[in-house]
Amino acid sequence: APSCRSSRFNVPPSALLVARPVGVCSMMRLPMQASAEGLDAAFVGVPLDTGTSNRPGARFGPRQIRAESAMVRRYNGSTGAAPFDSLRVADIGDVNVNLYNLPDSCRLIRESYQEILASGCVPLTLGGDHTITYPILQALAAKHGAVGLVHVDAHTDTGDTALGESIYHGSPFRHAVEEGLLDCGRVVQIGIRGSSYDPEPHKYCREQGFRVVPAEECWMKSLEPLMREVRAQMGDKPVYISFDIDGLDPAYAPGTGTPEIAGLTPAQ
Repeated sequence: APSCRSSRFNVPPSALLVARPVGVCSMMRLPMQASAEGLDAAFVGVPLDTGTSNRPGARFGPRQIRAESAMVRRYNGSTGAAPFDSLRVADIGDVNVNLYNLPDSCRLIRESYQEILASGCVPLTLGGDHTITYPILQALAAKHGAVGLVHVDAHTDTGDTALGESIYHGSPFRHAVEEGLLDCGRVVQIGIRGSSYDPEPHKYCREQGFRVVPAEECWMKSLEPLMREVRAQMGDKPVYISFDIDGLDPAYAPGTGTPEIAGLTPAQ
């Protein structure tokens, strides 16, 4: 069968030449590598959901995303994106998390990402509940210093403790603030909505200098103007992009662990 490796870059194989069900189930059917060495970007799975408070199952996310990604082709005609023409990308498998110990999983994730970043590669993460963002940000900040954040989510994930535990899917960005991992003047949270335990649910975020864009400010409109503002705010310094599937309205993604109505649309 035709190879998905070129002389310089890896490319997703065309289904006109290689049947979609054929081969190893990797992201976009790209080659698998044991490490990030020699790559510009790498897909990495973090199959962890022991930090979730409601419906579990995100541990199966990386595997299912890879399976569905067989439908993704190498060019995007709408945006003109052609990443495989200039970047060497591969799938480097999963972090071997500890499903019985959440703090230890955070250590394992942090150490794995430190190795990936040391190679000069940009990690593209397949989660996993949002707890995983905390150790990833620790690794990023150790290399780059405090980073900007574009965070699409129904929730701000800046909680303090839950049932006496401080590490869970609702607290990664509070830890990030407390440890100086974020450049708080370059943090934007988009799509925030839903009921709250607090009469001022966004107070903490705004006190830190975050820009919070509630879902109701996104309804029935293009988000292109907002994203132009976000790009200008982020500038040319390192930025972490975090996309929680519950940022979408559950009409489009009903399987999320913590659904909130009236969210973003796929087009947005």
